[in-house]
Amino acid sequence: MATPKSNQSRMYVPEPPFRPGDTPDYSHISVPTDHTPHRPDPMCDDHETVEHALKLIRVMRFNGETAGEWVPGLTPDVKRKMLKDMMLTRAMDDRMFAMQRQGKMSFYMKSRGEEAVSVGHAYALSDQDMVFPTYRQQGILIARGASMLEMMNQCLSNSGDPLQGKNIPVLYSFRKHGFFSISGNLGTQLIQAVGWGMAEAYKNEDGIASAFTGEGATAEGDFHYALNFASTYRAPCIINVVNNQWAISSFQGIAMGDGESFAARGTGYGLATLRVDGNDILAVYAATQWAAERARQGGGATVIEHFTYRAEGHSTSDDPSKYRPANESEVWPFGDPVERLKTHLVKIGEWDDEQHEAFAKEAKLFVRETYKQAEALGTVEHGPQLDDFTMFEQVYADPPELLLEQKEMFRKELG
Repeated sequence: MATPKSNQSRMYVPEPPFRPGDTPDYSHISVPTDHTPHRPDPMCDDHETVEHALKLIRVMRFNGETAGEWVPGLTPDVKRKMLKDMMLTRAMDDRMFAMQRQGKMSFYMKSRGEEAVSVGHAYALSDQDMVFPTYRQQGILIARGASMLEMMNQCLSNSGDPLQGKNIPVLYSFRKHGFFSISGNLGTQLIQAVGWGMAEAYKNEDGIASAFTGEGATAEGDFHYALNFASTYRAPCIINVVNNQWAISSFQGIAMGDGESFAARGTGYGLATLRVDGNDILAVYAATQWAAERARQGGGATVIEHFTYRAEGHSTSDDPSKYRPANESEVWPFGDPVERLKTHLVKIGEWDDEQHEAFAKEAKLFVRETYKQAEALGTVEHGPQLDDFTMFEQVYADPPELLLEQKEMFRKELG
């Protein structure tokens, strides 16, 4: 008699907990009330942060109070500026998304729900630090004082675009603001950032590198190459994994499997690891400040997992209703980053609803007027356009013969 086959040998494919039509329930996610773990010395041994890769660093309670060892000593003025930068980032996102829907640009990606990750991180870095971002860190540019007009021009690829249309919308490049050119292929910038940090150390400079990736790209080889080099050479860098639960339409379990956290991957490489509530901007600031101090003092790299949620679609080309419940973002247990900082400021008497509404209007007006200036320089639909021949320029210092031949052929085609 044949022995029946065991089901244990069958192919296993992780499935998201909820699908369209389901009622999302995040009761399985524990929201810590005691704001653990403790804050170790930034120069501690890497193994002393093992628990930090599995727990969650938080500062703000949902009622606006702060608690724990990670509370940063920020003034109310700085906190208000953080809130305004998040609101301004969101206002710009809303405007540019609407303009894409009107055919003014080809593509756009919003960062709604993740603004605390970029803005909080930026505030904890120094001007000489180089950021190697992904396409959802526009808040870093806002926080570092980048020109919104230039950002919009890059998205529109118009006559004012300093990149001359050589990158798709939202893949910004701002050397003057320490913002490395974004690559649409996530993961590639990780090893570049580690190399940049190693170069700074070689030159005895104080700058550190900060690289970003989504949780999905941690399954790429580049992520592991970066961690290996960062560990071996104690590169002064921060490796940020923004776990927003979705890599386009693939839920985070596809990249993590049955692992406990993405931060834990740094533990295996002998790196300091932190896992932080990515919707708590004060916690993001505190974790980044800790990692930056460690890197600058020669302690090497830190892996930070920002546990957050992508509140809207991956991009204007995506329809999240096809793969997740429509109200999933509304029941995310860690709330909205803008509302959480607002609640804190109101709690300490440094903000109120009237001020919030007034600045929301101010931000919306500023974004609208700035966009009018950008649109006057052209869109994909109408107005001034880039010189067609710029496609052949500023790529090679010495253009190869084939490129020159193509340029001449194009000139003849235009007559």
